[in-house]
Amino acid sequence: MSDTTQSSPVLAADGRPLKHSLNRALRRQKMRALALILPLLAFVLLTFIVPIGQMLFRSVQNDIVQNTLPQTVIAVQSWDANSGEAPDEAAFAALAADFKTAVENKTHTRVGSRLNYETPGISSLFRKAGRKAKRWDLETDGPFKEQFLDIDEDWGDPAIWRTIQKFSPPVTSGYFLNAADMQLGDDGVEFRPENQQIYITLFKRTLFMSMIIMGSCILLGYPVAWLLANLPSAKANVLLILVLLPFWTSLLVRTSAWKVMLQQQGVINDTLVWLGLVGDDARLVMINNQFGTIVAMTHILLPFMILPMYSVMQTIPPTYLRAAKSLGATNWTAFWRVYFPQSVPGIGAGSILVFILAIGYYITPELVGGTKGVFISNRIAFHISSSLNWGLAAALGTILLAAVLILYWAYDKIVGIDNVKLG
Repeated sequence: MSDTTQSSPVLAADGRPLKHSLNRALRRQKMRALALILPLLAFVLLTFIVPIGQMLFRSVQNDIVQNTLPQTVIAVQSWDANSGEAPDEAAFAALAADFKTAVENKTHTRVGSRLNYETPGISSLFRKAGRKAKRWDLETDGPFKEQFLDIDEDWGDPAIWRTIQKFSPPVTSGYFLNAADMQLGDDGVEFRPENQQIYITLFKRTLFMSMIIMGSCILLGYPVAWLLANLPSAKANVLLILVLLPFWTSLLVRTSAWKVMLQQQGVINDTLVWLGLVGDDARLVMINNQFGTIVAMTHILLPFMILPMYSVMQTIPPTYLRAAKSLGATNWTAFWRVYFPQSVPGIGAGSILVFILAIGYYITPELVGGTKGVFISNRIAFHISSSLNWGLAAALGTILLAAVLILYWAYDKIVGIDNVKLG
């Protein structure tokens, strides 16, 4: 009788085995939890993961050449790019046939623009040939090599055909090479001419100035956060309103205000001249340079540093400092050995927030940075909105994202991301 009791399963109130009922209840709880977070997951997927994936794909996508000039791509595969001569008549005939179709579909200018990113001048060749290709009869208007050379002698330049050959595959590293101031040369990867190397300089400038802005925010924000955490509630609330006040003002207005204040005939220079600290003929140049960008962006990003530090400092009991002083510590020792280490998580959170925001800003550097104070983000915005070189913009954005992830990893190794707190 006892063996039978031990071997029989425990039953729930509905007569089912208790183990199965518990598993069923757990599955229901997991499904309910998944249903609750599913909208958030969908939002993150659509607004974060998918755009990043598209950026990564666009940075290597190069199917426009192969899709627009399919016969030409096949024809130039057997051509010796180092021969010093243009391809034979067969390649020109294939190009003429592709042009005929491309002009009808109005895609010849698009492939010309794509190849023009690699070799300047190709775009105009494609436009000129497109105007003639509409009237060609592929059966009677040969030979087409002469036809193309009559349009423009540059069609006989082997460099033009090398560009078509190099960038005919559907996937390319050309955008990333351009983003690193390099290119595909006759002998492989090589640096661009020195007068065309701008992106490495912009990357270095962006990281350096973002570090300076982050450091400025720490130096200016720490005392304010300390006051907010230690003043009586009434005074702290007034100070907190002043900290939050910039959020209620347009970013464009704040940047324009700094442009007015920093210019040579602006408020700051006028005040310095009035005080006799600067001569009227020796006014300070504080705009359209790195200094103007640092000042304006420090002011804009300062609240993002103060608030995380303030929220952490609020949790530090003031009795710790009193206990340290009662044990003989000076004010500085009590602060440095007791208070400051506990505020480091707030500094870490604010530093990450300010740094990531700084490297992605482009409105403020565009308005007050001039040519020496702009960031890589300004160049990305230019390629997206003006030059329409989205592949290069995607490659620059991908490199910037990789740099942020590397710095984030280094921060985690040195400081520890677990030590970052928002309160």
